Amino acid sequence: MELGLDTFGDVTVDADGTPRTAAQSLRDLVEQAELADRVGIDFIGVGEHHRDDFAVSAPEVVLGAIAARTERIRVGSAVTVLSSDDPIRVFERFATVDALSNGRAEVILGRGSFTESFPLFGYDLAQYEELFTDKLSLFDLLRRGEPVTWSGSTRTPLTAQSVYPQLENAPLPTWIAVGGSPESVVRAASYGLPLMLAIIGGDPLRFTPYADLYRRALRETGHDELPIGVHSPGHVADSDSEARDQLWPHYRVYMDRIGRERGWPPVTHIEFERATGPGGSLYVGSPDTVAAKIAGTASALGLSRFDMKYSHGTLGHAALMRSIELYGTEVIPRVRALLAAG
Repeated sequence: MELGLDTFGDVTVDADGTPRTAAQSLRDLVEQAELADRVGIDFIGVGEHHRDDFAVSAPEVVLGAIAARTERIRVGSAVTVLSSDDPIRVFERFATVDALSNGRAEVILGRGSFTESFPLFGYDLAQYEELFTDKLSLFDLLRRGEPVTWSGSTRTPLTAQSVYPQLENAPLPTWIAVGGSPESVVRAASYGLPLMLAIIGGDPLRFTPYADLYRRALRETGHDELPIGVHSPGHVADSDSEARDQLWPHYRVYMDRIGRERGWPPVTHIEFERATGPGGSLYVGSPDTVAAKIAGTASALGLSRFDMKYSHGTLGHAALMRSIELYGTEVIPRVRALLAAG
């Protein structure tokens, strides 16, 4: 069982409520990754967004900085929005990160829950599905590190094309992120790629049918069993009440902003309490509480990895650092002990 962290590089505030700059938030993120490396966390994933509340628009640049200042933690995306990018450029950037990190890079590909990158880079949202399907078929060949011959509908074909820098150890580890579409689950299985379930609402156990579908689709397409991971939000503090009190005001602002964009009603404290409870998708509380909840999800879904999205809107750098420290030093050992005990 591997346990990692994810962040979108949220732009945070100081203790007095003063907003930090995006530049400072990026420097803070690198410091957070250094701490994660020191306390034994397996992976850190950096998301891609193109809006003012998230500092990371070029995750591979951030990952390169992290790679240069860490020793063992694996580094990757969370997620790379492949639909609005060029698969060759994505591969080149991650092959570069892989070289800088001595083989610690991996990429998590997805269609993205935010769509601001499509108009920004000149892509038509009407081609949302076609773009991802076409580009994934090309990236699947690129990640193997061999000359590529390919044709599709969204760009010119390639014939025996080599792409550089070449990988020292191919293939490049690649996951498919899925938000809840059975078709996407089956697609990941058809490519023989590990599955990352993004569970950001509701009872995590409702995703059990997706895990079962993925394993069945792997068998039917002739692939061996592959890892299943979960990405979910969480926050760790010294007690349950402290974790919830720290997170709630920032979570409320964060969710209400997204809600206004998508037509959701304002989030209530009752909904927050439900989400942080036993059947909710927020892994918030003391190390014991968070570890028990992760172990329960991991056992029910048969997970190989759990990545906690530890950043939440404007929640401050000091609180994030303490959450990372507790996650690495206390939560992870507890999760592994619980799973070992059955």
